[in-house]
This record gives sequence, structure tokens and C-alpha cells, in this order.
Amino acid sequence: MRFRLALAACAALLAAVLPASAGAIIGGQPDGTNHPYVAYADNGVFACSATLLSPTVMLTAAHCFSDSTSAYGVNTVTGGSIVRTTFDPDLTHANPSRVWHWGTYYFDHDFAIGSAGGLPGFDTHDVAIIVFNAAGCHIPTNRSILTNFCGPVPSGDTSGQYGLLPSQGLVDTLRNQTPVDLVGYGVRDYVHGGGPCAGPCKPVPGDVFTRYAGQANVFASNDVISSEFLKLHANKVGVCHGDSGGPDLVAGTSTILAVNSFGGGQTCNSNTYSYRVDTPEALSWIANAIQLGGGSL
Repeated sequence: MRFRLALAACAALLAAVLPASAGAIIGGQPDGTNHPYVAYADNGVFACSATLLSPTVMLTAAHCFSDSTSAYGVNTVTGGSIVRTTFDPDLTHANPSRVWHWGTYYFDHDFAIGSAGGLPGFDTHDVAIIVFNAAGCHIPTNRSILTNFCGPVPSGDTSGQYGLLPSQGLVDTLRNQTPVDLVGYGVRDYVHGGGPCAGPCKPVPGDVFTRYAGQANVFASNDVISSEFLKLHANKVGVCHGDSGGPDLVAGTSTILAVNSFGGGQTCNSNTYSYRVDTPEALSWIANAIQLGGGSL
């Protein structure tokens, strides 16, 4: 559910500003300032969504950037990949004053694509953090020092709001059809047709790079991956390419149940599966990674 920045016509138009990206909320609405702590993140190759937990810590998914080399280099102290993030809710227009925060990406090294549970063979451990501190962080040359920063994110950038980690086992208390808020950047619709093509014509990603939100419902299940993944109904609202790492929130709150991991269907019209962050394993990894990366909650 991430998105390569070189894909889609609109992505090409934004190539000077953005790399390739993941998708946005299918069937959602412009989010505006409703979730100011949900950010766009990229490493110059792929793009995802993420949630700020504190001025120094952001939560996202391991599959976003774990298998690609950052075009922005690595942290000179820790060796972690450098990524950039912004809380601008609309990246579709040039904005000289858009603020970029540069941080270091750390993922759970027990994650591996295609090795275990999940419809596409996704393993467990699909969790990662981005840490914002100055040590070892660097900004590529030829970038404005007025709109690009290393270090903690000022509270004013998110109106003083942050996402919250859940209590352990919270997902297990949710009843079937419990509403869940989805937030993310990227592909939010598909273009069908548009002229002749060689062979079968396939829908292609349409609009992208605007923070969208929508509400889905819990699909209470007891299958082989339920202990690791939250399953959401494929109703009118769902996640798509670029929503990877974005939050599944308890409806009307900033409490994060899971981070978007994968789905199915040619046009993002299947059930969504998100890696739970309410498990002992996920909460423990997040706490340890924050400490090792030099962040704090």
C-alpha cells in the first residue's frame, strides 16, 4: 500500500517536488485540519503516510522504506535512512513555504516481505518509526534552510496535537462494525478508459497527494492473522497505495489501533489489513526503538 513516486501521470507532474508515492483514502473526503498530526513521508523513492506521536517520534510501517535505499542518504551517527515529512494537507500545488522535517527511519528488522502471514505473504512486525533529532541528521544541498529542518517538530506545526498509542489489547475489545477513522495521502480514485491501449485496458491511479480521511468498519474475525492484523470491511471507504503506515484511529479520537499494511483488489476495493500496534510485541518494539533512536514520548 505504498506508492512508487514515479508511477501515475500526476506523480510525474510533481516529480520536481515529490518522489514516487503510496495512496490515499478511497471514498474519503479532504481532511483539512482535522488530523494535523498525520503526515506525508518519503525517502525519494517511495512515499507513505505517518503519524506524529511527539515532537521527536513518528509512527509508520516497516514495508514503506525498509527495502529501498534512501535518495537522501543516511544518518551519519546511527546509519538509519534519512526521510522527509510534511504536514501540508495538499501537496498538489507548488508551495514555496511548505515546511519539510527531516528525520531518521528505523524499522523492525523482524519484518520481511513474502515470508509469513497475510494475503500477499506479509510477515508480522510491519512497524517503523521516524525520529526527529539533530544528531547525524542532514538535509540535501540546494534546499531552503528556511523550510527544511532537522530536529524536533515544533508543536505549532500540528496545532499541538499528536497521535496516541493504544492500550494493550484494545483491538480485541472492538465489536464487529465498530467505526474506525482512516487518514492518508495518495491515490484516492482510479481512471477508467481514456483512449485506446494495447491489450486489456486497466484502470490507472488518479488523484493523489492530498490528505484524505474516511470511516470504515471493523471486520471482527478470528482467522490465522487476527492476532497481528486489524481487518476492515471493504465498503465505500478503504485505503490504497500511499496510505501505507497511516493510522487506523478509534473513531473521533487520536488513538491509533493499527498502521495500514496491505489490501487486495485491482483498484483498492478489497478489505484492508493493518498491523496492530496494541500487541505486546508492537508496543515493546516501539518503546525500545524510540529509546535507541534518541526520541521520546
